[in-house]
Amino acid sequence: MPKQSTKMSGVQCLATENIWFDKRCYDEAEKCFYEGANGPTSQSSSHAGGDQELVSRMKSMELENHTLHKVVEEMRAALQKLESRVVVLEKSPAAVTCVKVAPVKQVKVENDDDDIDLFGSDEDDEEAERIKQERIDSYAAKKSKKPTLIAKSSILLDVKPWDDETDMGKLEECVRSVQMDGLLWGAGKLVPVGYGIKKLQINCVVEDDKVGTDILEEEITKFEDYIQSVDVAAFNKI
Repeated sequence: MPKQSTKMSGVQCLATENIWFDKRCYDEAEKCFYEGANGPTSQSSSHAGGDQELVSRMKSMELENHTLHKVVEEMRAALQKLESRVVVLEKSPAAVTCVKVAPVKQVKVENDDDDIDLFGSDEDDEEAERIKQERIDSYAAKKSKKPTLIAKSSILLDVKPWDDETDMGKLEECVRSVQMDGLLWGAGKLVPVGYGIKKLQINCVVEDDKVGTDILEEEITKFEDYIQSVDVAAFNKI
């Protein structure tokens, strides 16, 4: 009997408590406690991530908007230049139309057929031909007065005797006896070769169009009693 009364008193005590009716409030309090201790829940993180993505998209749109504004400004500047050119082009024809055109003089044609020359006058052709010939003759006369440039060359020859008993004075005399149009002999000297033999080294100036080295050597070697050979030691254009 005493135990039953004690049990009934405990049930009555629980009946007077309202903890089960305020469970939702306690759950909210517990959630706030754990969020404060461990950070926001996954749902809060997803909300934060969504906010970050929204901020990024807004920044991207602002950058794109700035770029579009720049493109629009460039197009506007190009359009203004184009309009200026069109205005100039529109003014140009007007300026041309303002130029006064001189009236064309009308030539009165006589009815007399004898005064009409359809194919030109023979006298005009003769006059034009005469003027042309005078110009040609004048040009030819001026050209003939100009001195023509003559191409010349300086040649150094080595003339060798047969032996040391050859009269070198006579040898040089034979060489200088060769005379041609366009040939001018210069200075000469004796140069030792060896074993008492000397060669004649002589200079000459020739006109290229008149005297060649081959014909010059051929004429000199005709004096075979004194001259063994002729060599070109140096050849220079003047």
